[in-house]
This record gives sequence, structure tokens and C-alpha cells, in this order.
Amino acid sequence: MEIRNSRIDAGKAFDWGRTSKEYAKYRDIYPEKFYRKIVDRGLCVKGQCVLDLGTGTGVLPRNLYAYGADWTATDISPQQIEQAKILADSGGMKIDFQAVPAEEICFPDETFDVITACQCFWYFDHEKLIPILHRILKQDGKLLILYMAWLPYEDPIAGRSEELVLKYSPNWTGAREVRHPIWIPEIVNEYFKMEEHEEYDLMVPFTRETWHGRMRACRGVGASLSVRELERWDREHRELLDRTAPERFEVLHYAALALLTRKQ
Repeated sequence: MEIRNSRIDAGKAFDWGRTSKEYAKYRDIYPEKFYRKIVDRGLCVKGQCVLDLGTGTGVLPRNLYAYGADWTATDISPQQIEQAKILADSGGMKIDFQAVPAEEICFPDETFDVITACQCFWYFDHEKLIPILHRILKQDGKLLILYMAWLPYEDPIAGRSEELVLKYSPNWTGAREVRHPIWIPEIVNEYFKMEEHEEYDLMVPFTRETWHGRMRACRGVGASLSVRELERWDREHRELLDRTAPERFEVLHYAALALLTRKQ
């Protein structure tokens, strides 16, 4: 499904379906600490019904499945949901995956204890979505927004790879990240109360191949470049890594979370 949003990449079209298989293979990269920050807050655990928005290939519910929550997960891309189902089935996980835009979800009032949105919150039409989330969350239900990004100004491998993405996608808004709290639109504050936010650093391990795959499976590359552009980017990036990166390395990232509680 091709998506255009004037707030993202200057309106350049992207389609996650074009890179879903690579996304499934290379973007399940959050370290254990990322998940501990969630469950240590008593979230996404046994006895809770959780909805994961923008689930992609189901990275969040699959990695938290062992903690016992009852998961439903949605994404706008049918191809992403297809990969999520394959991965969940291979692990014997019973997760209700649905291919539906976040703004079109339809659940009864007060269905969920927790709603999560990992690496996707900025994509949504918040004016439409936030009242829906308020309605389908239980009393005192939680909205958990999560994010992780490499730090290109501090990590040389990330910085060089990012420069190559910008060569092909100069308007890519996923670039030039620095540490900051997650952006919360004003309408969210009408329906939810901010309980806490946290930002912290992570070192994420890669090989040349897995870092290449992770970069290729980003919006500025695999989801938006033409076939010929992608071929050239692929060749240049492999050559870049061969010249400048060891076979195994870690990339400096920061992660952020924002935890909000439903207002009555």
C-alpha cells in the first residue's frame, strides 16, 4: 500500500510492502533492555489485553509474548501483517493480527488495558485516532509510545550509512536524530495524562550483513527507492561497509518511551 504524507519525507511516496521480507529478517533488533523497560513497569504482562498499533512484522508482541499478555496487533500494510503471521506461527504464538489502518480500528468500548505504538506514532492522524484510543481503553488504561534510533553524529558507521541514504532520499525525515523526548501532539493531552517519559542509550550489535539489511529495510531506502536506485544504493552501501566497518560491530542508539494514562 503506497502512502503519502506531507509531514513525512516531503510527501514522497513509500510502501512498507516493498520491503516486508527484509523488515522481518533485519529489523527485529531491540535489545533485551528495551523490553525490560516495558515489563518492569507492569505493562504487557499476564492478565492484560494489549493492542499494538503499527505493528509492522509484529516485533513488539512477538518479543513480549512470553510475558503472558493477550495481544491484538494491527498495521496498514497487508504484506507486513503477512510476515508477522508467518513469524508468530513459526513460534507457536497466538496473536490476533489485522491489516487495517490505525484510524479505522473497530473494537468495543474499554477493551484494552494497554495500547502500544512502537516506531510509528508520527504516522497517524491523531485527530481521528486519539478519541478512538480513549474509547477502547479501560478505565485508567495506558498508552505506551516507544521509539529507538541510531545517533549519526556520534556513531561513525551510522553517520556514514545515513549520508548515503540522504544521497538517494534527500528529504528523508528519519535522518539527523539526536536524543529527545517523544513528540506528543496537543490533542493527546486532551484525552491522556502524561505519567512519565524516559530516554536512554543502547548499543545494538550488528554484522556488516545485518546492518546493511537493517538500512535497506528503512523508509528512505527499500520502502521508497525505485528498482534502479535501490540497486545502486545496495552496491554503494556494501562497498562502504567493506571499506570502513569491521565484520562485527555495535551501533550507538538511543531509545525513548512515553507512558500516558487515560483520563476519565
